[in-house]
Amino acid sequence: MASFATEVKNELARVTGEKRCCRMAELSALLRMGAAVVWGERRWFGLNFATENAAVARKGLTLLKGLGHDIRTEVMVSRAKRLKKNNSYGVRIAPAPNVEELLAALDLLREGSLSVEPDRKILRHHCCRAAYLRGAFLGGGSVSRPESSYHLEMATQSYAFAEFLRHLLRRMEFPVGMTERKGAYVVYLKEGDAVMDFLGMVHADEAVEAFEVARNLKEVRNQVNRLVNCETANLQKAVDAAGRQMKDIRLLQRAGQWESLPELLRETAEARMEHPDASLTELAEILCVSKSGLNHRFRKLRRMASQAG
Repeated sequence: MASFATEVKNELARVTGEKRCCRMAELSALLRMGAAVVWGERRWFGLNFATENAAVARKGLTLLKGLGHDIRTEVMVSRAKRLKKNNSYGVRIAPAPNVEELLAALDLLREGSLSVEPDRKILRHHCCRAAYLRGAFLGGGSVSRPESSYHLEMATQSYAFAEFLRHLLRRMEFPVGMTERKGAYVVYLKEGDAVMDFLGMVHADEAVEAFEVARNLKEVRNQVNRLVNCETANLQKAVDAAGRQMKDIRLLQRAGQWESLPELLRETAEARMEHPDASLTELAEILCVSKSGLNHRFRKLRRMASQAG
C-alpha cells in the first residue's frame, strides 16, 4: 500500500501549470531538491536528477522537455537490491553547451556559478510561489495521513535553501517551523489548517478532501467520546449514590430503627434494596414520585443514619 505522501505526490505530478513562469518555478524548486549539477568535457554543465517516485521523475522530464532548450535527456531506473527498498528513477542531462543556458533560466546558475538560493524574481507572482512550493514538495516533501496526525514537511541538505523555504512560507503567513534531522534541514507545518491550506494552494485537491473527511470523522468521534464519557460519569455518580443510600439503609436496620421509619421512607428504602442498580429516575418511576421528592426522602434517610451512627 502506497504511503499518503506518495499518493499526494502522484496527484501533484498530474498538475500542469498553465503559465510558463509557473512551470519554470516548479522545475527550479524540484531540481534544487533532488538534482546535482555535474561537469563534463570542456567544462560543460550537466544535470542528474533522482527520485524514488516514478510519477515525479516523469513530471520532471515533462517540465524539462517543455522549456524548449533542445536538451538531450536520458531516463534511468535503478532496481532496489534490498527488500522494502524503493527503486530509484533518474533523469540525466548530458553535459552540453546549452545546459548552462537552461540552468541560468531556472536560476540554478548565476553569472557562471551555482546559486546558493533562488532569485526572488522567479517568485514575483503568487501563482509562481505556489508552483515553486509544489516543486519543493515533489522533490523532498512528506505528509502524514490525516487519520493519524497533521504534519507536512520538506527536507533538504542545504541550510540556505531550507531557510529560504521557511522565510517564503512565513511571508505567505504559514505557521512554519524548521529543525535539523540526520544531517538534513526540515521545514515543517504541524497545524491542521496550515497543512490543508498548503495542499490546497499547490492544487492537491484530492488530498484536501481526504483531510476534510478525516477531520469530520475525528470531530464526530470526539463528540461520541464526550457523550460516552459524560454518560459514564453520570452512571458512576448514580452507582455511587445508590451505594451510599443502601449503606444508610443497612445502618438504620442494624440500629433497630427500621420498624419506626415513616411509611414513605420505609417504602423508599425497600424499593432501593429491591432495585440496587436502578437510577434515581427509574426508582422515582417505580415509586410514582418526582425525582426531587425522592431526593428529599433519601436526604431524610441520610440524616437519620448519621444520627443513628
